[in-house]
Amino acid sequence: MRAGSAFLAGVGSAAIVAIGWQAGVGTLVSSLPQSQAAASGTTAGASSSTSSNSATTDTSSQATTAPVASGPADGTYDGAVINTRYGAQQVQVVISSGQISDVIVLQTQTADRKSEQISSRANPILREEVLSAQSAQVANVSGATYTSQSYMQSLQSALDAAGFTG
Repeated sequence: MRAGSAFLAGVGSAAIVAIGWQAGVGTLVSSLPQSQAAASGTTAGASSSTSSNSATTDTSSQATTAPVASGPADGTYDGAVINTRYGAQQVQVVISSGQISDVIVLQTQTADRKSEQISSRANPILREEVLSAQSAQVANVSGATYTSQSYMQSLQSALDAAGFTG
């Protein structure tokens, strides 16, 4: 009885792994352009089942690669308002000559005095780090996790709107 149950559990686990593997391969192949999908050795059945996805993916990748090739458009972009338990955070990014030239805080956490103090200390540090790294991928300021994370989320949404890949 135990051996039979163990065998069925093993077969079930193998089936789940196989289905997950197949789904992952299908997603990977559908994200490749048509020429790379064919070169990857996919079967005709797999190609035909994902051809509509590939066509859609190709169209969207062509649309996203055009702005990337020419770089982000210069201008000022507002990030999303990120709400935390300590208040809302929103930043604005200025792109000039394809570079992040400034980050301006539009809203910051002000739920209480301590939140204001933490934000007023962390925001200038985050700005300098972003300008230096030319990216939203910078480390959190110690003791200001909520401020740091909401700042980066708002910044990333502004960079996405600008088409900035940094």
